[in-house]
Amino acid sequence: MSANDLILAAAAGAVSLAICAVLWALAQRRRGQARIDALAARLAAVEARAEAAQASAEAFDSALLAVEDGHAMLASGEESLAVCADALGLAGAEPQALVNALMRADPDHARRLRALFERGEACAFEVRGPAGVVTVEGRAAGALAWLRVSAVIGEDAGLPTAPRFAAFLDARPCPAWIAAADGSPIWVNSAWLKAVDAASLDEAALRGAAFDKAADALASEAANLGHQREALRWLSLGGRRRAFQITAQPLDGGGVGVWTEDVTELEEMREILKRNVEGHDETLNHIADAVAIFGEGKRLMFHNTAFAELWSLEPAWLGERPTHAEVLDRLRQRRRLPESADYAKWKAAELNRYEHLDAAPDDLWSLPDGRTLRVVRQPHPMGGLLLLFSDITGELKLKAQYNGLIQVQQATLDKLSDAVAVFGSDGRLRLHNEAFETFWKITPQQLQAAGDFEGVVELCIPKLHDMGFWRELKGRVADPDPGARSPMTGEVKTSDSRIVAYQSRPLPDGATLAAFTDVTDARRLESALAAREAALTEAQRLKRDFVGNVSYELRTPLTTIIGYSELLERSGEALSERGRSHAAAVKSAATQLARSIDDVLDMAQIDADEMALDLADVNVADVLLAVTSRWQPAAEAARISLVVERPDDIGLIRGDARRLGQILDHLVENALGQTPADGTVTLAARKALGEIQLQVSDTGRGIAFHVQAHIFDRFIGRERGGPGLGLALVKALTELHGGWVALESEPGAGATFTCHLPEEAQASAAQPELGLTR
Repeated sequence: MSANDLILAAAAGAVSLAICAVLWALAQRRRGQARIDALAARLAAVEARAEAAQASAEAFDSALLAVEDGHAMLASGEESLAVCADALGLAGAEPQALVNALMRADPDHARRLRALFERGEACAFEVRGPAGVVTVEGRAAGALAWLRVSAVIGEDAGLPTAPRFAAFLDARPCPAWIAAADGSPIWVNSAWLKAVDAASLDEAALRGAAFDKAADALASEAANLGHQREALRWLSLGGRRRAFQITAQPLDGGGVGVWTEDVTELEEMREILKRNVEGHDETLNHIADAVAIFGEGKRLMFHNTAFAELWSLEPAWLGERPTHAEVLDRLRQRRRLPESADYAKWKAAELNRYEHLDAAPDDLWSLPDGRTLRVVRQPHPMGGLLLLFSDITGELKLKAQYNGLIQVQQATLDKLSDAVAVFGSDGRLRLHNEAFETFWKITPQQLQAAGDFEGVVELCIPKLHDMGFWRELKGRVADPDPGARSPMTGEVKTSDSRIVAYQSRPLPDGATLAAFTDVTDARRLESALAAREAALTEAQRLKRDFVGNVSYELRTPLTTIIGYSELLERSGEALSERGRSHAAAVKSAATQLARSIDDVLDMAQIDADEMALDLADVNVADVLLAVTSRWQPAAEAARISLVVERPDDIGLIRGDARRLGQILDHLVENALGQTPADGTVTLAARKALGEIQLQVSDTGRGIAFHVQAHIFDRFIGRERGGPGLGLALVKALTELHGGWVALESEPGAGATFTCHLPEEAQASAAQPELGLTR
């Protein structure tokens, strides 16, 4: 390549480089201009937002202060700042002066502002100044603390702010909330959250919890109708049924305010009052006297059944609540009122009683049909007049009869053998019978001259010298204290060796009756009876000793007889079949006699309260199996099935194992004796409420109904052998364990004996000396 070509190539490269540099510069210039335009637009938007924030802050009459390192600056709301300064009585509208005034107003406010400035803790409070109230809300953002202050002056200065009013509602003990148009809560207080057991409204909404669905429906109804709605609801709150008065009021600006009042006590008192009124009316319906209550309008408000029956008035007509005048007119038409020459005047006087507030004196009405009524009129506590009609026709007849009876009683008293005297509360002798004169050997003239208690005592002292007795009797006669006039009884001995039983009785009219009886012969007879009782007791002791000695003396030969009979049974071929049969019969009879002797001795011990139980924890199943094994050979010999029924967990019972087995032995023996061949005897045990039931049932001929009432008596059933003490002993041993025995039987359908035994032995049911404790 020549030099010219190189020069041309270099020149072309330089031109291309220059063009590229120019194009790059133009691109950088356009990019820079675009960035400048974007920054300008952003700055304009920031300025617009700042102006909007400034305008919005000023539009809501609040000032916004920024605090950094304790220095306050005004961000917006210069006019609002001036208003707040005037409300607090400050001379100038300086941000720092306002903050200082807020901190001086209250130590608590200063603490909250320092917490905001130093730690960024939000706060909200109010400060009352000379000219109004300033509300303060503080928030932290970055390194700055922001305070929004606003003033409430004039008529609105006394109104609480929204936060304070919300705090007031939140402190109410009853639920209160604001609901939307559909009834769902949008704000609730703490009582509402506590009632639904939720930490917040969001949690309650998530669970679908509500204080009361009907209250939500009431709020929705108030929102739709546009006026207040109320309802009374009974709800379960805190484990108790409570009554709430729920009020829903539409609010200005939307929503419904719902508040509740706990009126449980009021409603309960209302129910109590209602029941009392109903009970009062029901009580009046059951009394014999006729009752009518006329209200303030002189209309019949209430009448009992006796009122309608007394006047023979129709219940339907009375149910129409006629006036008092209409009732009187109807009674006059039917000639059931007292005859009066001027009925109009009499009626006016009756109706005029509504004007008097005091109770009128009782009146007597003589009716044309011969009845006499007592009429009681008194103002009713709830207004109107209450009339009470009592038919005293029978009472007047009784008074006449009473006067005749008094005379009869006096004559009867004179015929009594006891000496009777009646002293008034003033000590005067009011009444005495002839026996009193004879008893103390005094004449009627002497008693009449004596006059009072002291004079009578002077006449009686020669026969009874005990002055202490007469002083005590005088206290019963003359002392006005009701406690001192209590009845007195006792015995004294007279100077002529008579034993006198005396008694004093206070009478309803304040008098005192004194009666004296010669019981000398009775006391002699009682002494003779006491001696005979001692002799009977000694005879009973001798009987017990005799039974014990005879039982002991009989056991020794019986043991020998049973032993030799067993040897004869085991002699094998050395004894004939008939001989072995005789030996078995001898053994059976001896065994039966031994058991009978044991029964007699046991019953004698029980009668003498000398039987003691050897208490221990007894396995019920073991007792059943032991009894079954003892009686299985006898059951097989009689071709009777012996069955045991018991649950696996029948467990233990506190008792005497030997006596429990003795009870079952007697019941099984009785059942085997009553059951024919191919029958069944069942031993059963079951557990019930705190007791174990031991049961023996059979498929035998049953027990006649007239025998069942005496089946547990002694000496019943001797036709089966023995002394007839088996079932009586069963009853006695069961009761000794603190239980009882029952019988269920029908003739031809077998019998069932059930012993109800407590799982734990009851010390109160057994003998006191046994000490039934674990």
